[in-house]
Amino acid sequence: MDFLSFLGDHLQTFLSTTGFANLSIGHIFMIAIGLFFIYLAISKEFEPMLLIPIGFGILLGNIPFKEVGVHISIFEEGSVLNVLFQGVTKGWYPPLIFLGIGAMTDFSALIANPKLMLIGAATQFGIFGAYVLAIFLGFNPYQAGAIGIIGGADGATAVFLSSKLAPNLIAIIAISAYSYMALVPVIQSLIMRLLTTKNERLIRMKPPRIVSQTEKIIFPIVGFLLTCFIVPSGLPLLGMLFFGNLLKESGVTRRLSETVRGPVVDVVTILLGLTVGASAQASRFLTWDFLKIFGLGIFSFIIATAAGILFVKFFNLFLKKDNKINPLIGNASVSAVPDLARISHKLGLKYDSTNYLMMHAMGPKAAGIIGLAVAAGVLLGFLG
Repeated sequence: MDFLSFLGDHLQTFLSTTGFANLSIGHIFMIAIGLFFIYLAISKEFEPMLLIPIGFGILLGNIPFKEVGVHISIFEEGSVLNVLFQGVTKGWYPPLIFLGIGAMTDFSALIANPKLMLIGAATQFGIFGAYVLAIFLGFNPYQAGAIGIIGGADGATAVFLSSKLAPNLIAIIAISAYSYMALVPVIQSLIMRLLTTKNERLIRMKPPRIVSQTEKIIFPIVGFLLTCFIVPSGLPLLGMLFFGNLLKESGVTRRLSETVRGPVVDVVTILLGLTVGASAQASRFLTWDFLKIFGLGIFSFIIATAAGILFVKFFNLFLKKDNKINPLIGNASVSAVPDLARISHKLGLKYDSTNYLMMHAMGPKAAGIIGLAVAAGVLLGFLG
């Protein structure tokens, strides 16, 4: 009889610790979001390298359980997930991502046409516009700074800045940023059509000049010194970005370059996506702040895209006819995502099947990577 009583008591205790016993509507909703992310990644091929780890991470973080000292929560000090999450909260993962981005980026188009750097600077208006609006909506200056950077649609930068300025908002900010990265083709194509005329979409740009290997080697060194002397607070991102590019362009560190843009980036992307997703727990994620932050992020992203396009239109007023820039490449400077250059290229081909904009769009894309890291450094230096 004692054995049966012992068995009954412990069975009841076990049942009280299962996910079914602790399930809430919030958990169900977040699990649905995780499944939706996975669906978008597999069915629609929207940034699968990011959305699958994040989507599964959301599932991982929203398995309901009763705290019984088993050390499994991502927010429980000493748990395995918590140790991995330190790469997010301490800002370790983003610089490694930027190291890989540097090794993957060809700055030739920007070196050949330096004025494209101005487009990268113009798109940062969205970030600072969202910063001001976030303060009006009740966020403190530190939270507003972390929220504003979402408009750059680069998850690594958003994670880095929020880990320094608003650690409690990391999950919301990171998932918002990565969501925009997946929705880039839908949002930007519409804005690009609305803000350009047919004649502007048909502008043919001169082929960029050939850039020497010496210029490619000098660029990351000079770029690093110049930007980091202006914004030393951007050193972790800018330093790794230009270091990765030097590995690529030096011609003598091929193995290192291939390692950082391949295995290193892949491993860090998995860990970053999985832990950010796991931190998006229902009790912390489903708040009014999430809706406000998501809305501010969209506002910032739209303004940044529009600023890049409108700046090109304005800049063209001062350029000779044969030197004008096609405004369709103005969108490419918003994010570090290569797809933005492809969006410019594909949309240009719809209006002129012989007008190839890919190489030209790589210039603003490269400028946007640098501009975003500089903007993050400015916000961190100003608020830190």
